[in-house]
Amino acid sequence: MQLRYAFRLYPEPGQRVALARAFGCARVVFNDAVRAREDARTAREPCPGVAVLSQRLITRAKKTPERSWLAEVSSVVLQQALRDVEAAYRNFFASLKGERKGRKVGAPRFRSRKDARQAIRFTANARWKITEGGRLSLPKIGDVKVKWSRALPAMPSSVTVILDAAGRYFASFVIDTDDDTDRARWAEPDPGAAIGIDLGLMHFAVLSDGTKIDSPRFLRRAEKKLKKTQRELSRKRKGSKNRAKARLKVARAHAAVADARKEFHHQLSTKLIRDNQAVAVEDLAVSGLARTRLAKSVHDAGWSQFVTMLEYKAARYGRTFVKIGRFEPTSQTCSTCGHRDGPKPLDVREWTCPACDTVHDRDHNAAINVKQAAGLAVSACGAPVRPGLVPAQREETGSQGIPSGSRAA
Repeated sequence: MQLRYAFRLYPEPGQRVALARAFGCARVVFNDAVRAREDARTAREPCPGVAVLSQRLITRAKKTPERSWLAEVSSVVLQQALRDVEAAYRNFFASLKGERKGRKVGAPRFRSRKDARQAIRFTANARWKITEGGRLSLPKIGDVKVKWSRALPAMPSSVTVILDAAGRYFASFVIDTDDDTDRARWAEPDPGAAIGIDLGLMHFAVLSDGTKIDSPRFLRRAEKKLKKTQRELSRKRKGSKNRAKARLKVARAHAAVADARKEFHHQLSTKLIRDNQAVAVEDLAVSGLARTRLAKSVHDAGWSQFVTMLEYKAARYGRTFVKIGRFEPTSQTCSTCGHRDGPKPLDVREWTCPACDTVHDRDHNAAINVKQAAGLAVSACGAPVRPGLVPAQREETGSQGIPSGSRAA
């Protein structure tokens, strides 16, 4: 499995200038490639390939007065910018044909120096390396200080240098992990250890064993500070240096919220995967819930990020991960006798089954039903409970490649 390991970089002033130059050159080559393909489409000509664009936009362009400064950065950075254009168009056309999963992808747009994220990529042939002193040596940039929060499990195949909206630099390494090594990292849990998870807003998660995990509400707790920084930004004159400083302050405040949420998701998902052989969760329609009056709370919870972490960690460590259908009536069905009692408003947190008189906590009952619907519950005689309901889809249980998150714990 390929994973990304991200570490904070602390470049010196001269290295910041070199990185800014590299970001700019990669951005220019990317935009030139998009423009060349759009011009070919308008003229109804065949779209030029990577080899043709490389010869025209990099090799020849370096010899012209207008683009001579492209020679000041590593050629690998420029070549990878062309690869990004190719991948962007490939994803766009696959989305148009319906061959690509997920939401629709638009045509590549021109990049701007004002974008919230700037990135350049160095592959193995760029001859970058990690020095004996623990610094990251990058061609035509220098040896950059890295804050190593953990050891790399293997030699990376590439590194991407990222500048985010908060002005922070990161090095993101692509690692090919070894399945046997990963699975030997933790002791195997009990073969019957399985858990069902009901995600919510009052509690972030309620487990089928009765554990309730409080929702940290990171955004709600930081709202006062965010409002203050946003108010200060709105009072600054556009284009002024003070406005740029205020914008950076707002970005850092939002980054602190996002980082805290991601750390919470990592710790919880790691614990659940480490302690259980199988994990089941409901496939929530997050995009639909995000258009309701609960939108801010839904985004604050970050369910999609958490489920993605569960999925790739289960694949990495050899656990079973099951997503049950979003239309499974987990909140309407009695987990004791199976009687379906019908929909209930959100303010009903406890209810009594009319068939067996069992009093249910709404969320705990839903978590048990999630576990049963996934076929993970086992009766006293060892047979699975309700084994035939909602089997896991093949594409849901496999690896989805490199995860979106920057950590890979």
